[in-house]
Amino acid sequence: MIKLIRRWWNYLTAKLNGTFNEMADPAVQLEQALREAQDQQRRLKEQAANVIASQKQAELRLNKRMADLEKLNGNARQALVMAADAERKGDAAKATQLTSAAETIATQLIQAEKDVGDLKAMVLQTTQASDQAKAAVQQNSRALQQKLSERAKLLSQLEQAKMQEQMNKAMATLNEAVGEDVPTLSEVRDKIDARYAKAKAVAELNESTVDASIREIEAATANASAQDRLSELRAELGLEDTTGAASLERGSAPQTPGSGAAPPPGSAQA
Repeated sequence: MIKLIRRWWNYLTAKLNGTFNEMADPAVQLEQALREAQDQQRRLKEQAANVIASQKQAELRLNKRMADLEKLNGNARQALVMAADAERKGDAAKATQLTSAAETIATQLIQAEKDVGDLKAMVLQTTQASDQAKAAVQQNSRALQQKLSERAKLLSQLEQAKMQEQMNKAMATLNEAVGEDVPTLSEVRDKIDARYAKAKAVAELNESTVDASIREIEAATANASAQDRLSELRAELGLEDTTGAASLERGSAPQTPGSGAAPPPGSAQA
């Protein structure tokens, strides 16, 4: 039962995530991602600052302890010198007192040397951690700059995608029918093209028939005029008229010698 409930829970979670991703605005999601990256950069800087501060504090403590060590070393030397001087002067009590003080200073000196060693190791570790933190901040800063540049590119692509979607929707609307009794734009275009093609065809047929008749009439008229002109030229030149057939077709009989027609100029008398 528990396994079944877990499976249903995972299914509902996946379905809700899918629905959310479909309905979510990409621009808002992009801003959320960049805000998260900026918050991560801020947290990383704070952590790096704490690491660097620890390294600085360790260096300050080391410097202070090394100064104490140098001072204790000097005091121990001075106490030994004074104890030796008091012993030479025969002041045994003072020599014993100075020797005891030198021993106490030596104990402090040993502890200071140990502290200096520990602080040196700490400074080395904190320095390495500080360098790593600085490198991490620089690397994350470069990644953030890259994300900011990519954000501008993605926003531009998003605007182009929205514009293309609007154009696709507009083009789809042009090809859709407004109602049941209203044809589409493509159907109207096809109908107009068909009527235009038919009208052009009829016009070409009419033009070709009229033009053929006119050209035939013009050709016959030109031929008749040419034949008449040639007949006149032959008559003037006294050449034999070979256009009798053409004259018969026009309803005039060809002239023969002795028919009473005047002989052509320059011809001999019979």
